[in-house]
Amino acid sequence: MDLGLKGKVALVTGASRGIGLATAVGLAKEGCDVAMCARGEEALKVAAEKVRALGVRVAAIQADVLKSEEARRFVEEAASQLGGVDILVNNAGKNQGKGLMEATEEDWEWTFHYNVFQGVRLTRLAAPHMRKRGGGSVVFISSISGWIPQLAGTWQYGASKAAQVFAAEPLALELTHDRIRVNVVSPGSILFEGGGWDGRRIHEPEKFQAYERNGFPVGRLGTPEEVADVVVFLASDRSRWVNGANIRVDGLEQPVPYQRPW
Repeated sequence: MDLGLKGKVALVTGASRGIGLATAVGLAKEGCDVAMCARGEEALKVAAEKVRALGVRVAAIQADVLKSEEARRFVEEAASQLGGVDILVNNAGKNQGKGLMEATEEDWEWTFHYNVFQGVRLTRLAAPHMRKRGGGSVVFISSISGWIPQLAGTWQYGASKAAQVFAAEPLALELTHDRIRVNVVSPGSILFEGGGWDGRRIHEPEKFQAYERNGFPVGRLGTPEEVADVVVFLASDRSRWVNGANIRVDGLEQPVPYQRPW
């Protein structure tokens, strides 16, 4: 299926590994020019070369999108180098802190800033560029942790991911007259080299295997590419009647009460 993405310009945050890199690769395979950002310069360079090898233009811009001036620089440099903005994938996200009594107010604020506010900021910055080109698509990468508390790990992470899911519909309604769609993709547990689940697989293999066996009907975690395929579809006009939606990509992951070791 031709998704009609050739020549479009996509911005992807947190693009040096995992879901972000897989999304950048998936968009490039469809002919998108891609602007990639991450905090680590060397990892970003390596990732950008993988995407550039697919024959598209790539803008690799080191930036910490938690900082408003760097987020603005990322969007403006990407638009300048690649000629505009059609797609924004708000992939960057993280958790800070532990449980209720251990997590500080700063942990909560940081987690919400990372998972919610910076994505809203980037959407605000990218929307005028999309408007100039007749519309666009915004995709937030959330998590099934946003509505399954047993899978959230911490309250602040789950609550921030729930906020991303909630934000999709009102943002979509606000931007619909600009022909800008906003959707959310909510992955389950995803395994990739250097990620959190990879560390658990290596250092606590028995616990990892038990969770993999008990938590997934198909007996394995997901891959970044399986998430990226959905993101790329949502970025395209083939999904033009999908707006304000939350798409879970989790292989029907199930909470295992009192057995999840992390």
